[in-house]
Amino acid sequence: MPATIRDVAKAAGVSVATVSRALNDAEKVLPETRERVLAAAAELRFVPSSAARSLSTRSTQTIGAMLPDLHGEYFSELIRGIDLAARARGLHLLLSSSHGDADEAAAALRAMTGRVDGFLLMSPHVDEDFLRGNLPGDVPVVLMNTRLAGRSHPTFRVDNYGGARRMVEHLQTNGRQHIAMIGGPASNPEALARQQGYTDAVQASGAQPLVLPGDFTEAAGWRAGHELLAMKQLPDAVFACNDMMAVGLIAALRENGVHVPQDMAVAGFDDIPIARYLSPSLTTIRVPVVGLGTLAVEALVQQIGDSHSEPVLDQLLNVELIVRDSSQPPP
Repeated sequence: MPATIRDVAKAAGVSVATVSRALNDAEKVLPETRERVLAAAAELRFVPSSAARSLSTRSTQTIGAMLPDLHGEYFSELIRGIDLAARARGLHLLLSSSHGDADEAAAALRAMTGRVDGFLLMSPHVDEDFLRGNLPGDVPVVLMNTRLAGRSHPTFRVDNYGGARRMVEHLQTNGRQHIAMIGGPASNPEALARQQGYTDAVQASGAQPLVLPGDFTEAAGWRAGHELLAMKQLPDAVFACNDMMAVGLIAALRENGVHVPQDMAVAGFDDIPIARYLSPSLTTIRVPVVGLGTLAVEALVQQIGDSHSEPVLDQLLNVELIVRDSSQPPP
């Protein structure tokens, strides 16, 4: 059987309370007593129980993150930013996904409650009623790309609308007049903001929007490419709602002899690492994905450490237009 804290106390000749204080670096324990406790714990291969420690300190040293999905380079980069910031502060990360389903999102939150000191949430299903029904009211929460009408929680959002408008204006400046878009999931607030930015920019030029359905996957971009190829008149540019769909679109066009950017310009959104290595390299909107995760962790740690502090509410993160080969002007 694994050694218990009582075994360590017996071997060191001290009380259980003294062992607890010694293992937690309490200043009240004499140096020689602490050394004796640590030596006994090492000899017995004693591993402190994180659950027991959390009961005594009311801290799990763990934060929870619930994201819409865990697949793809965007979420990989976001998780990397969260994890780096958490580890730098000595925190562990408990991760879950809602898979785009409100019931799964609720189940994930309830499963993590009591195991974490606070939550990072990115979900289209989150509103005040959702949080009230699935989380204790005193649990710190920070939202990412999720906006609540009540604005009662720190929120970090990417300028999806502004980035989409800037991309359309870039394509128009490069001589593209008929610009289509591959949209994202209908319930995703980021996708909706990007689509609105595209629509407003296209209509401002006197043209008509053309939005094809998408779901943020390479397969959706590939399907949209074949849908475009079946049209009587091809657009001269396509703005994909994210880079992964742009990757699938370029593949479909290449398979059918359509050259990018000579015949059709292609642009994406996010600037995932693979974007610069495509052929042609992908013009896109750079999103501070890692920075989004880092800022969210910093705000959550502040809330956990001082529940009475005034949170930074609804911070909009700037994006950057990255021009590469896929959007060069037509010959």
